[in-house]
Amino acid sequence: LTVPFPDSKTAAIAYRTLTVDKEPKRSSAVKNLQLNDNQLLVQFNSPDPRSLRVGVNSFLDLLKLTVETIEQFGE
Repeated sequence: LTVPFPDSKTAAIAYRTLTVDKEPKRSSAVKNLQLNDNQLLVQFNSPDPRSLRVGVNSFLDLLKLTVETIEQFGE
């Protein structure tokens, strides 16, 4: 998944926000985030579809909240 941001500073804020917490031990989905200029690159791996769906949905919820917060309060 590639998430574009308006600039590299905003992408870095989102990256730092989304990489603070470790994945819960009960989760079998693994998330890998990388920062590439103004893009956040996200890769998910999971042994089963249900865990993948839960992991992706959880990440998208956090991403949405992060973007809304950046838009509300600025950089």
